[in-house]
Amino acid sequence: MKFSCALVVIFSLVSSLAFSQYQPREVFVDNLYQHKGDAIRSASGKPGNRYWQNRADYFVEASFDTVSHRLDGIVTITYTNNSPDELNELWLELDQNLENFDSRVNLLKNKRVEPSRDNGFLFKSIEYYQHGKKQDYNYSVYGTRLLIRLPKAISSGEKIRLKIDYSYVLHERGVDFRSGYLKTKNGTIFEIAYWYPRMCVYDDYFGWNTLPFTGGGEMYLDYGDIDYKITVPSNEVVVGSGNLVNAKKILNIRTLQRLKTAKNSDRPVFIRGLEEVGEKVTKGKSATTTWHFHMKNTRDVAWAMSSAYLWDAAKVNLTNGKKALAQSVYPVESTQDSSAWARSTEMLKFSVEYFSKYVLDFPYKVATSVAGPVGGMEFPALAFNYWKVNGYDMLLLASHEIGHTWFPMIVGSDERRNAFMDEGFNVFVDVQIHDAFNNGEFAPKRDGEYAKGYKYPADAIIPVIESVKNGPTLMTPADNMDYKFVHPLSYFKTAYGLVLLRDVIVGADRFDWAFKNYAKNWAYKHPKPEDFFRSMDNGTGEDLTWFWNEWFYHNWQLDQSVDSVQYQENDPKNGSIISFKNNDKMALPLLVKVIEENGKEHNLHIPVEIWHEKAKATINVPSTTKIKQVIVDPEHQLPDTNRQNNVFPRK
Repeated sequence: MKFSCALVVIFSLVSSLAFSQYQPREVFVDNLYQHKGDAIRSASGKPGNRYWQNRADYFVEASFDTVSHRLDGIVTITYTNNSPDELNELWLELDQNLENFDSRVNLLKNKRVEPSRDNGFLFKSIEYYQHGKKQDYNYSVYGTRLLIRLPKAISSGEKIRLKIDYSYVLHERGVDFRSGYLKTKNGTIFEIAYWYPRMCVYDDYFGWNTLPFTGGGEMYLDYGDIDYKITVPSNEVVVGSGNLVNAKKILNIRTLQRLKTAKNSDRPVFIRGLEEVGEKVTKGKSATTTWHFHMKNTRDVAWAMSSAYLWDAAKVNLTNGKKALAQSVYPVESTQDSSAWARSTEMLKFSVEYFSKYVLDFPYKVATSVAGPVGGMEFPALAFNYWKVNGYDMLLLASHEIGHTWFPMIVGSDERRNAFMDEGFNVFVDVQIHDAFNNGEFAPKRDGEYAKGYKYPADAIIPVIESVKNGPTLMTPADNMDYKFVHPLSYFKTAYGLVLLRDVIVGADRFDWAFKNYAKNWAYKHPKPEDFFRSMDNGTGEDLTWFWNEWFYHNWQLDQSVDSVQYQENDPKNGSIISFKNNDKMALPLLVKVIEENGKEHNLHIPVEIWHEKAKATINVPSTTKIKQVIVDPEHQLPDTNRQNNVFPRK
């Protein structure tokens, strides 16, 4: 008797503990948003009527030595203080200094290297102009940051100018392998990025954003026009962000004619074919050629060059009736798999057209995919993609890296603090592209090591959710977490969270409207996470704070179960009463299939509010015969970590 009572007590305690996992008050909070709407950032998620941001315009003249790998440049920065504040100092990013002896990452990893001319930026001179006159000042370099202390504050609305004469040596795997070079049989490929000093952002949230570059978090930059000239040996083919403004001056007639043909062709046209590798695309007999690019309203620019490039291009059709050019450059070594780089421009064109339709029209004249040593790295309208891939990975890279032109290059979120706002949003659209490209030739898209062997997307995301259960959350900056968490969180969990919102919680019509308007409202501006959350709340007409709370601010898990089946007045013909439990911390809508003995099916989509008050829920089903089976989440749309209790009767 005592033993029996003890069992009852133990069972009650275990049951109570398991049942207490779910606490509605932890999920459905009323104080999630810490920033209250104001004239700068509206409570609706839009920029307010007093929204401001500063502007940085650049003019860069640089030359590159293909033997020493040394880049010499002069950058002139015109900086406009649109903030309401006086600025007593200026901060600049020096990301090339990642490998310098006193960079934060070297200090943290206790891997200090000896000072060397090969590590980071070297400055010949830095000139500062205010009110049109050269001013005295002093500056200090702190790892990947440059501080300029000003003799006189910069007033609101005032412009200043910096002129910096600098150089650095390109490493084979530079700036955490976001630039570098690769030797091929027909010449070396050079990929040049983070190649000039850039202004830090001064905003309404943090003032100066001076998080040091340590390799994980990427960019947060202001917008402006960037004009740049690159002087290199004349046998090189150069591609860069923006428009080549002196094409008629430097390119030979054959190259110009083929570019003209490509701009009107829906199929890729070779600008420089296999049999022409080694032949110049430039004209004249000069040993060097200066390529002049210009890009309006952009955060950054990057470029690449090689004498080994094959070059093809095709027309991009935009929804506004305008046209753009999609182009790819790659070495002959990249053509061994006919499903990959040989189809890069086809995939690039499709991706730009899809993003243009689903998010915003591509605003630039040229989109470029570059084959080289960098595995996959994005810049405005230009992507570095790995030179040796198969067809599936080619589409993955082509869509993902050029997709960053929208997130975060157009919708300018802070990659250092909120990596999910560009990586995850981008992967979310990539999933659709994989389904749509060539009637699903490379579908379905499944991400990383979690993809293999899963029939349903929700099942593929479960290992991701379990792997981060005790780790950082999506709101954690990339540099503040072990890198093993970055992809599972910022890429995969974010993307599937948006899939859940679109496919399960609010529906495609409302989600797509809200998502597109978020992008439109924040184009060329600096949204924060709450701006996105509020935009989706208002655009869908739903209070989604419970979802942002559990999915982005926490790593909670889901375990829904069917508990029991009863009948009204104990008679099946009067209908059934089915009970369910929410056994873990997360709440999501209840998706149920009820099958009667007579074969009739009831497919129910119960909103998340069923879990508002407690962890147990009951629904009435107008059945007329005995219930043969009840299945929770029959299509595996939810990330339910325990499907053993999703079926009644139990198997």
